[in-house]
Amino acid sequence: MPAPYFVILLGFGRFVQRCGSGMGCKVKRGAKHGFLTRTAQGSIAATTLTKDSAMADLSTLPITHRWPAANPDVIQLYSFPTPNGVKVSIALEEMGLPYEAHRVTLSDADVKSPEFLSLNPNNKIPAILDPNGPDGAPIGLFESGAILVYLADKSGQFIGTGAQRFKTIQWLMFQMGGVGPMFGQMGFFSKFAGAAIEDPRPRERYLNEAARLLQVLDKELADKDWITGEYSIADMAIAPWLNSLEFYGTKPLVGWSERKNVQAYLERFLARPAVQRGMRIPAQG
Repeated sequence: MPAPYFVILLGFGRFVQRCGSGMGCKVKRGAKHGFLTRTAQGSIAATTLTKDSAMADLSTLPITHRWPAANPDVIQLYSFPTPNGVKVSIALEEMGLPYEAHRVTLSDADVKSPEFLSLNPNNKIPAILDPNGPDGAPIGLFESGAILVYLADKSGQFIGTGAQRFKTIQWLMFQMGGVGPMFGQMGFFSKFAGAAIEDPRPRERYLNEAARLLQVLDKELADKDWITGEYSIADMAIAPWLNSLEFYGTKPLVGWSERKNVQAYLERFLARPAVQRGMRIPAQG
C-alpha cells in the first residue's frame, strides 16, 4: 500500500508533505529543516534547524516576486510537465521531501523573465530553491541531473553508496548526455519541424541514435528490473524520456516493439504511485 499523504493548496503554489517508505518519517522531518549528510562511517545524519533558528526570508529573492512562496520553509520547485520537468517532482514524491510547486510555462514571458533568470540564467526548467541548503543558507539549483543528485544526497535515498553511487551517477549522465538530447531532437524533427525542414539528414541522425540508445537500455535491462539493479534517480531521469516517445509519435521509428525489456521497465516505472503523483504536480502547481 502506498504511504498516506496529504496535499494542501495554499496561495499560488502547492505544498506537498508526505511520510514515505524506506527511511520513513524520521528522514522527512530531518530533511524538511536541514540537510542529510554522510558521516565518516557512512551513516546518515540530519543537520536540523532549531525552533529559534531564523528561517530564510525568501521574499527578498527575485524569483519569489513572480512566483510567491506560500510555504517558504520548504523546497520551491519551478517546473512544467516535460520529461525533464517531471524528473524532479517524481524525485520529491519518491523521497517524501516537502515542497511547493510553481508552474513555469515554456513561454518567453516566464522562462526569460528577470525573476526566473535570477535563478536559472540558462532559462530552462526545472529549477529549485531550497531555503535550507547544506550550509544553512538558501540554495538555488538548475539542471535536472544536478537537482536529482542534490535531492538524493539531501534525503539519503535513491543514489546508493560506494560503487553503487557511481553506477547511479554513470547512468544519470547517460541520460543527461545521450537519451535526453537525442530523444529531444528526434522529437522536434519528427513532430514539430514539419515540411519546413527539407533535408532529411538531421531527423535520420537523431532517429538512428535514439534507436541505438534504446538498444543499449534494452540489453542492460535484460536481467534486472532497474538500470543499476536498485531503483534510483537514474531511473527517474531515464524513464520519463522513454515515456515521451508516445507523445512524439516515434515508437515505430525506433523499434519500440522489439524492445521488450524497455517496455516492461517503463510499465514498472509508471505503476509506482509516487511517479503517478509526480507526473501531475507541475501541471497542477
